[in-house]
Amino acid sequence: MRFVRFNEDRLGLLTDDDRVVDVTDELGLETNDPLKEYSRKDLDASEYEGEAADYDREEVTIESPVRRPGKVIAAPLNYENHVEEALVDKDIVTEEWFTIEDKGYFLKAPSSVAGPEDGIELPFNDRRVDHEIELAFVMGEEVKDIDSDDVWDAVLGYTILLDVSVRGDQDRSNRKSYDTFTIVGPCVATSDEVGDPHDLEMELQLNGETKQQQNTGGMIYSCADVVEYASIGMTIEAGDVITTGTPEGVSAISGGDTIDAEIENVGSMTVDVTERDLAFEDVNVEKSQQDA
Repeated sequence: MRFVRFNEDRLGLLTDDDRVVDVTDELGLETNDPLKEYSRKDLDASEYEGEAADYDREEVTIESPVRRPGKVIAAPLNYENHVEEALVDKDIVTEEWFTIEDKGYFLKAPSSVAGPEDGIELPFNDRRVDHEIELAFVMGEEVKDIDSDDVWDAVLGYTILLDVSVRGDQDRSNRKSYDTFTIVGPCVATSDEVGDPHDLEMELQLNGETKQQQNTGGMIYSCADVVEYASIGMTIEAGDVITTGTPEGVSAISGGDTIDAEIENVGSMTVDVTERDLAFEDVNVEKSQQDA
């Protein structure tokens, strides 16, 4: 199955011919985050896969599959070739680069999550901001202190994630958590659709030019490894999004750009980039003074 959230509060199944079967009412879903509700209630939509479609994809607005995950857990520098380019290009990591082995995962703000049709809005016009394509997945059940061998049954499905990143020496969660800096979509494809998540071709084009192209088999730490590490002492909940790192080829984006991202057996999406008329150098934060 390929789940899509559309028209703000509807859950649908995306068919092979790019149509949408609305299963919201049939499953009794009542929130504006229906995929998260679906996973927490342990429902099964498979019986509706053969139903007649309600909409063509072009007739609806496709949103991020999960509107507001409790957490977005991210694996840093999880491809060897990206580690190599980061060592050469200090704009990518300055002096604080690290892998999971060094310092663990990092978190992105849930409010940074948006869908492909929302687009990316760059907050500043004078800072380098890069694209990063990643295979991500949505958890289907709550886990804690889980062994990597047991992770697979807890995964709801896989999706494409663009981890948009301001370069600089601010804290990583700051640079990667602006609104629209976590583009997720267009769907969540279940494991039977995807096959081996570590053998998928992944490609990102910027304005029609291929910038990133990699098989997910190049990951240093597997999907299950990331969950196992993150679940040590921390509860991972149904609806949380886990993302697995980007390969080499990251580059700067600017207003007016178009990104096309595709992962084999998962889907594809087109994302437009806009830019605010605001310079980072003009943003001043003054320390408040307390009276003596």
